[in-house]
Amino acid sequence: MQHLIRTDDFTKEEIEKIIEDAEKFSADIKNGAGFDRILKNKIIITLFFENSTRTKSSFEIAAKRLGAEIIHLDAAKSSTKKGETLVDTAMNLDAMNPHAIIVRHENAGVPKILSNHTKASIINAGDGAHAHPTQALLDLFTLKEHFKDLSGKKIAIVGDIKNSRVANSNIELLSRFGMEVILVAPPQFLPKTKLRTTHFLEEIIDEVDVVMSLRTQTERHSSQSYASLKDYASDFCITPELVGDRDIIILHPGPVHRNIDISDALLADDRCKVLDQVSNGVSIRMAVLKKLIR
Repeated sequence: MQHLIRTDDFTKEEIEKIIEDAEKFSADIKNGAGFDRILKNKIIITLFFENSTRTKSSFEIAAKRLGAEIIHLDAAKSSTKKGETLVDTAMNLDAMNPHAIIVRHENAGVPKILSNHTKASIINAGDGAHAHPTQALLDLFTLKEHFKDLSGKKIAIVGDIKNSRVANSNIELLSRFGMEVILVAPPQFLPKTKLRTTHFLEEIIDEVDVVMSLRTQTERHSSQSYASLKDYASDFCITPELVGDRDIIILHPGPVHRNIDISDALLADDRCKVLDQVSNGVSIRMAVLKKLIR
């Protein structure tokens, strides 16, 4: 049974097939076409120990479009609150013979541990600051939709990179598809890395094709890193003044802190692809479910 814990669980060829399937699903959604219910009689469980709006809804819509039955378990009311271990919870759910379990957890490594104890496919919907593979896949899809060939393109990932599972997954995946990744952040938000880094957006804005802004992960900070988010925004908010009339696109995994991560004006700009990312998330997750379950 194949799992999706990290982006490198899939080969480049497998990812290209996922993108191809996602393109077809996306076209069908835009055209209002129906879908073959290729996952009819398949059962998928969502097990989210962290809050989620986009990812959880996206997976549920993706599953239902393909005909699967989706069962949402409220982790806040699960038996883990009664002292049952996560592994026991996963093994008990697996004993009911679902075809996939989609897991989000605040601690890095939980989906990987659970995958060692289940016959069902485990799909990582985000684990701590470790990985968020379907987010990176939908970002790749959005970029390929815009540029076609990513070889030689440059992307600046901006913000709280050290605490970002989205950054980790995108660094691996986008590098594999030929993009140069530049990390832009204050010193306390930069991880140890061999990638090119800077503390100043102005240093790289003229050479990049894409800016990916990240949410400041205040819930993962052990101490306050900035006097205020407003201070952070004065250095790292993506604004029309910064971008000017440059031919670049703006991405963000959401939720966006308006006027902290990206300004209101730039969110309304055609170069901002945030809502395209959300739309593409459904198509990518349909393609992932098709691959892992069918």
